[in-house]
Amino acid sequence: MEILFEFEKPIVSLEKKLTELRELSRSGQVDFAEEIGLLEKKLKKIVEETYAKLSSWQRVQLSRHPGRLYTLDYFEAMFPDFIELHGDRTYSDDAALVVGTAFWPPPQVSASKEGRIPILVMGHQKGRGTKQKVERNFGMARPEGYRKAMRAFDLAERFRLPILTFIDTPGAYPGMDAEERGQSQAIAESIRKMFELTVPIGVVVIGEGGSGGALAIGVGNFVLMQEYSTYSVISPESCASILWSDSSLAERAAERLKMTSADLAQMKLVDEVLPEPFGGCHRAPERAIFELAHGIERHLKPLIEQDFTDPRGAASLAIKSARFEKFRNLGSFAMDLGTIE
Repeated sequence: MEILFEFEKPIVSLEKKLTELRELSRSGQVDFAEEIGLLEKKLKKIVEETYAKLSSWQRVQLSRHPGRLYTLDYFEAMFPDFIELHGDRTYSDDAALVVGTAFWPPPQVSASKEGRIPILVMGHQKGRGTKQKVERNFGMARPEGYRKAMRAFDLAERFRLPILTFIDTPGAYPGMDAEERGQSQAIAESIRKMFELTVPIGVVVIGEGGSGGALAIGVGNFVLMQEYSTYSVISPESCASILWSDSSLAERAAERLKMTSADLAQMKLVDEVLPEPFGGCHRAPERAIFELAHGIERHLKPLIEQDFTDPRGAASLAIKSARFEKFRNLGSFAMDLGTIE
């Protein structure tokens, strides 16, 4: 494993030693079983100690880890019958936002194909390697990406498909070409569209949840976050630049923004934090996928068991109303103003 962050160095060093000893053991020349056992125990202890006391900035770093599972990694594992939809029918196809149809529940929840229902799924895709990152624009969607999403929302509404969205973006693309094509309007219209839909919507933050780029597909009947993901109105670097005119103070900004899953759960801005393996989903992908699939099932099942086939039916209208009220009540608090004389 490549060393990416300072706090990972002791872990990666031990992992490297373990790999070398295992290779020597497999060669049959020397038996290192005892040494391997001791190193494994030591590694487990260091991993648990390191990731149990991460700072907010270290969690931000983990949310950006290039080894993290991206949207298409989850789609490949959970939706073997995924069919991608392309284009906004206005300008072009935005590869930063992937949209398509699949079936629920996935194999991680139920091995049987009986009782599966079609759903609409979408999510940001950052890309791996330089070429893919450029093609995917680092997961930063342009207006055509959000207009593609809205076209898919209309499709889901027409055919009564529940919707799942996966958020993982630094933010919407801020380039001049995006602004010229109406970036802010596309984001606002996408948010409004999600409030208008009468089908169940689930949202999962799987990495970075950055600014309006995340909110544009973030209006759901339930909002979940993976343990090492983040969700904020702005990146720590940009926040530090605005508040203190110094982007190097990003670590301080990360603490002030309260952007970790634990912070947001405490403020009741998300419905559940989905556990990840120590160190992030990339350390045990199958376990992370299992936890995510079952987390979604816990919240989605009660919604899809309702009869929302009729867009004007009581169940459909209740689903829409509950989503509206959920977001309207976010951030509400009580204040004792004392006695005014």
